[in-house]
Amino acid sequence: MSFGNILLLIIVGIGAYLVAIYNKFVSLRAGIDAAWSDIDIQLKRRYDLIPALVDTVKGYKEYEADTLEKVIKARQVGLTAASVDEKAAAANMLSGALGKLFALAEAYPDLKANENFLHLQGELSRLEESIQNARRYYNAIVRDYNAKLESFPDLFVAQKFNFKPREYFQLDESEAEAVKKMPKIDL
Repeated sequence: MSFGNILLLIIVGIGAYLVAIYNKFVSLRAGIDAAWSDIDIQLKRRYDLIPALVDTVKGYKEYEADTLEKVIKARQVGLTAASVDEKAAAANMLSGALGKLFALAEAYPDLKANENFLHLQGELSRLEESIQNARRYYNAIVRDYNAKLESFPDLFVAQKFNFKPREYFQLDESEAEAVKKMPKIDL
């Protein structure tokens, strides 16, 4: 083999490696977008259940209106949130408000025994679990993507093609506590 052929093979090999790196970034980015879509769908399903829950609870006039207002406000903030950080903050706010709502329900035996309330509570508990699973998957892909952005020699491809780090969908302390306090419903 001549020096020219060896040089050509090296250039082709480097080019193929760079294309593979680029394609991996594209694949991870698509995975992040798909995982975020899953979270978004679960969040929308949760927001759609809130009006039915509020209507059920409103039937109990002595129930605390302040708690319901917080749930309604958190739902509205979640529906209008645009970025990952805004949606995470809204989800955290809603989880905290729902945790308080379910904790207060313990003081109202009639509400606690209401079939519609129990059904909605069960649905929300299942959705919380689905959201947590989707969040874990999303954060795992974001972690892999962000690590690849900083890895050598991948970081050169990332900089050249303007791949930017993605944000995690974080669980804050108040949401973690609210999720722990949410009752488990076995139907």
